[in-house]
Amino acid sequence: MSRIGRLPITLPSTVEVTQEGRRLRVKGPLGELEREIHPQMRIEREDGTLRIVRPTDEPRHRALHGLTRTLVNNMVAGVTTGFTKGLEISGVGYRAQLQGERLVLALGYSHPVEVTPPPGIRFTLETPTRLSVSGADKELVGQTAAFIRARRKPEPYKGKGIRYAGEQIVRKAGKAGKVGGK
Repeated sequence: MSRIGRLPITLPSTVEVTQEGRRLRVKGPLGELEREIHPQMRIEREDGTLRIVRPTDEPRHRALHGLTRTLVNNMVAGVTTGFTKGLEISGVGYRAQLQGERLVLALGYSHPVEVTPPPGIRFTLETPTRLSVSGADKELVGQTAAFIRARRKPEPYKGKGIRYAGEQIVRKAGKAGKVGGK
């Protein structure tokens, strides 16, 4: 059995899980998520836990087993605690500000870059150069953070741009210049 797939998913008392055919709906304090589960995977409910059951030991089913369990667990974690992705902006004059729910970025272009959050996503500014993207859907949080980062990726010479919090940028040496002589 898959080591990840066989782990039970504990359901907090605030989470409500319903399944209609292949559609799985998870509702909690931070919102509601819905996903279509692979038709060959079964979800069994046992006193406060969910278990994912696979039909056979084929490699394809073993892979789907762990994947399905992780996706369902992310849904449960998302509606209870949520997910957050941090971003850091570095560069002279580069900054972010919130206008209502929209994020307005000054990234060295001749115009400000505006990012409207998709439904279920919130932007939070800690400082003008530190922001976080948070929401219940792990995929959507990561996709939105990647979209913001793509507006100005960090460049390797000075490190200017938007990077994930804690991301290490591999720096390159600039021009060597004249060493000596005429």
